[in-house]
Amino acid sequence: MKWTNPGWKGSATTSHTIRTPRWFRSTAVGSVVLLVAGMLFGIAAAAPAHAAAGTIVSLTFDDNNADQLAAEQTMKSLGLTGTFYTVSGWVDQPGYLTQANLQQMAADGNEIGGHTVTHPDLVNLPADEATRQICNGRVALTNMGFKVTSFAYPFASQDPNTQAIVQKCGFNSARGLGDLQSKDPASAGLPAAETIPPANPYDTAAPSQVDSTWTLQDLQNTVTNAQASGGGWVQLTFHRIATGTDPTLTISPDLFNQFAQWLADQKAGGGVDVRTVDQVIGGTVQPVVSGPDVPAPAPGANMIQNPGLETLVNGIPQCWAAGGYGTNTPTFAVVNPGHTGANAEQLTMTNYVDGDAKLLPALDLGGCSPPGTVGHTYQLKAWYNSTAPTQFELYYRTGTGYWQYWTASPLFNASTAWTQITWTTPALPAGASGISWGLNIQTNGTITTDDYEMYDTADIAPPPTP
Repeated sequence: MKWTNPGWKGSATTSHTIRTPRWFRSTAVGSVVLLVAGMLFGIAAAAPAHAAAGTIVSLTFDDNNADQLAAEQTMKSLGLTGTFYTVSGWVDQPGYLTQANLQQMAADGNEIGGHTVTHPDLVNLPADEATRQICNGRVALTNMGFKVTSFAYPFASQDPNTQAIVQKCGFNSARGLGDLQSKDPASAGLPAAETIPPANPYDTAAPSQVDSTWTLQDLQNTVTNAQASGGGWVQLTFHRIATGTDPTLTISPDLFNQFAQWLADQKAGGGVDVRTVDQVIGGTVQPVVSGPDVPAPAPGANMIQNPGLETLVNGIPQCWAAGGYGTNTPTFAVVNPGHTGANAEQLTMTNYVDGDAKLLPALDLGGCSPPGTVGHTYQLKAWYNSTAPTQFELYYRTGTGYWQYWTASPLFNASTAWTQITWTTPALPAGASGISWGLNIQTNGTITTDDYEMYDTADIAPPPTP
């Protein structure tokens, strides 16, 4: 099965950006119906004849990017509020909102929602790690003083099991993407709005995310189409509100301000109401629940999960994710056979300008990524064949769950035959608690990898004395 990467989400400091693939569904899962306790807020007051009654818009923002603060100030000036889905491990990091920012936004009437600790693809994680991501993110935000009742799935990746974990962690709702009409002509047959209350509050329908291809008319159409279809709930999803950045998930401040003004005018005229997700869903605030502890690896054992890439979830090796940075087009695919076993991973790079790409253990809280001990060194091993040189490239996780670039090995030559390479890391820096690494490619070409290994050198027995 082919594993492609139609979009990316950055999450690291400096020029080394960790990115993971984005998948979207064209229809809602809708296979598990879960009810939220408590009263739902009433539908908006009757609108003028030219607009349907009961059209509610929620402005939602994913990933706590720092440029969302200016958008929030525009909303405040217009009497609008929104829901800001926050990756707890990114709070106070460069390029992201600070706790002080979030506190001010909450004081302005905005909702702070959950979006995991490190923004992984939840479906590709073991259940315990998915639980840690969802529950511990809510715990961290609650400890910052926020009322946290709403959740958004990273990459809109979810299934009935993930929905059940979200409910277990105490959330009252969870948002998907790509289940309602949007600017994409292929979505024309989808509903124009979600029902109030939703049939499944743990898979609430929303249009596809807003990106640089959207116009003011596209944004307005999501609202007017809902009005023309009898009303309902429209959740719009924004990421970056900026200029001069990666355009994939970005719209300009001017475009956002124009739409916000138009929406405020619609609200003043009675055509729509604008509410946070929590105001639409309602329900009581549930107690916080922590995820399970990460079990310690056995001394001397291979620390890599699914090292031979044999276990697949939706055609993707479980516990692994795509990573990279720069201007290039990487495509990932599971190929057969592997160095050993059935599977290996082939990365094909095209349209290369700069940067790199690689396969990495998922950037998580320890269910997939190996743990690390400050001051220890680690022996890394992997098998590969490639048309270009490669190197080990490493990242580490801090105590809050934030991942950042660490270091890289020297380059190893291209090889037409399966070749194993070994390298020992420097000492793990202070503050680090986990490690992720992969073999990269930095030019057009291919690299195929398999059979990864990692060992704490403190556990490696020295060779026998002659």
